[in-house]
Amino acid sequence: MADVLSQNEIDNLLSEMTSGRVDVDEVLAKSVVKGDISNYDFRRPNRISKNQVRTLQNVHEGFAEVFGYYLVSKLQTVVSISVTSVDQLFYSEFILSVSNPSCLYVFDIEGTDGNGIMEISPQLALTLVERLLGGSAEIQPKPRNITPIEQAVVRGLIEHALSDLRNAWKSIAEINFKYQRLEMEADFVQIAPSSEIVVVVSFDVIIGVHTFLLNLCFPTFALEEVLAKLNRQLVTTATTRQSKARMKENLEAITHQVSTTYLTVLAELGRTSLKVSEVLELKEGDVIKLDKRINHEIEVLIAGKRKLAARPGSVEGKKAIRITRPLTEEDLVEQDLTFKEEIK
Repeated sequence: MADVLSQNEIDNLLSEMTSGRVDVDEVLAKSVVKGDISNYDFRRPNRISKNQVRTLQNVHEGFAEVFGYYLVSKLQTVVSISVTSVDQLFYSEFILSVSNPSCLYVFDIEGTDGNGIMEISPQLALTLVERLLGGSAEIQPKPRNITPIEQAVVRGLIEHALSDLRNAWKSIAEINFKYQRLEMEADFVQIAPSSEIVVVVSFDVIIGVHTFLLNLCFPTFALEEVLAKLNRQLVTTATTRQSKARMKENLEAITHQVSTTYLTVLAELGRTSLKVSEVLELKEGDVIKLDKRINHEIEVLIAGKRKLAARPGSVEGKKAIRITRPLTEEDLVEQDLTFKEEIK
């Protein structure tokens, strides 16, 4: 049996036909095509608007840039950090997505009644440890629980990351993120009810040729007041200004570190070649003839690289050299060819 229309429905239909928004022929032919309709899940409402999501992405892009500079200076290798996504999930979904084992660094969001999580993969933690302790980290380590010593090494980086995160958030609000504890099992971390919506910011951390995962999880109930104040244009401007200031600070720090770094400086008086039998016959008082004359310039090596020309001498009874000029490519090539001919 056909549905019976109410008077209001009849009035609305007549109004739509009169305005031309509904074609009578199409209605009669039952060929009206539905418009674009998006389903809405009332069990999973979006707590954050698209503009607020873009603002959060801008804030964390600033954090990624600054923290990436810091890792470059600490690890002495190429590091790149980029934001891959900003998602809204149930907290239970986030916990299910966490790998086992994992490194879940819980931090306090001071000024609110909530905590956040910084999740890094065990491979990233082990790579950071290896680089900080002088290793090459060319081979990606297998995932495992990190030891107490490794935890102590990584903690310094995590605390610095939270400091950079706090500075990035200053463009929105004065929020302090304070390190609380490390958990290896996701089941032991309960910063929100399972049905609570959380914001998860995902990063790709590229160290050398390897890519690792880093996630930040914020419960929305802890950031309600802050999210209400978000203004994308103001945040973008503030973040850019803050990023430039931070870049200048990092450049000054790197310049200072490089300027105070010690390098080995070696003055090479000359070269020669001897047979093994001649070396075995050497005794105290013998004179070895070098390829340099007394009036020739000698080479100065810095960290094993030939860089300068100089003349030997003495100052206050101590051996010394006087720098005369930097070595050119022609000097280096000619010296190599001459030495090879002498060996022949």
